[in-house]
Amino acid sequence: MEYIERTYRNRVASGDLTSFSVTLKESDLYISAARDLHHEALQSLIKWRGQLEHYISLHPDFLHSLTPCAVDPFAPAPVRLMIESSQATGIGPMSSVAGMISEFVGKDLLSYSNDIIVENGGDLFISRLDSDTRISIFAGQSSLSYKVSLKIHASETPLGVCTSSGTVGHSLSFGRADAVCVLSKSTALADSAATALCNQVTGKDDIKKTLDAGSRIAGITGIVIIVRDAMGAWGEVELL
Repeated sequence: MEYIERTYRNRVASGDLTSFSVTLKESDLYISAARDLHHEALQSLIKWRGQLEHYISLHPDFLHSLTPCAVDPFAPAPVRLMIESSQATGIGPMSSVAGMISEFVGKDLLSYSNDIIVENGGDLFISRLDSDTRISIFAGQSSLSYKVSLKIHASETPLGVCTSSGTVGHSLSFGRADAVCVLSKSTALADSAATALCNQVTGKDDIKKTLDAGSRIAGITGIVIIVRDAMGAWGEVELL
C-alpha cells in the first residue's frame, strides 16, 4: 500500500527542478526546487513540527478533536492556521496538518529558490515564477485515476492543491470518494476542506451537493470530486 500511495510523486510535472525527499517522524516530504535544499528544508520541518508538538503536549485534546477548537491568540503560527482552517470547514484541526507543513516549509524555502513544490502525503504547496505545473489526480481503483490532470498556471501560485480519499490510504475518513481535490491559496485550508468534503461523499449521487457545500467555504477556489467512473468539478480548475 505504501508503494502505491507514493506513485503520485511521479505525477507532478516540475520541469527542470531538482527533487529530493525530507523525512522526520510522520512527515515525509518530496520537494522540488532550483537546487537541493535538503538541509534548509529539514531545519524548517524541525522548527514547525516542534512548535506543533510542543503545543499538543500542553493541549492534548487538540490532537484528537474531530470538531474545531477555540481560537488561541497565544498559539504559535502553525497552530493558529490549523484552528482557522478547521473553523472554516467544521472539522478537527489535525485535518490540516499535512497541508500546514507543506505550506510553512514551502514558504521558508522561497528564500532560497523562486520555484518550490512541496508534497506531503498528497498535499501540495506550489509556487512557480514562470512555469506552469501539471498534476495528475490519483483516485485509487477508479477508472479515472491518473486520467484527469490539473493545469496550474504560474500566475495562480502560491497555491495549495490537496487531495483526500475515502478509499485510499490510512487517514481517517467517513466518506467513500476515490478523490476529493481542493485548491486554495491556503494549503492548510485546502487540506482540511478536502477531508471535510470527502466525509460527505458516500456515492456518485453526493457529488453535486458536495461541490455546492465546498463552494460555500470561504477561501476555496476549486474542487474536483471523483467517485468510481463519475466526476464533478467546480471553480477555477483547468482540467486536462
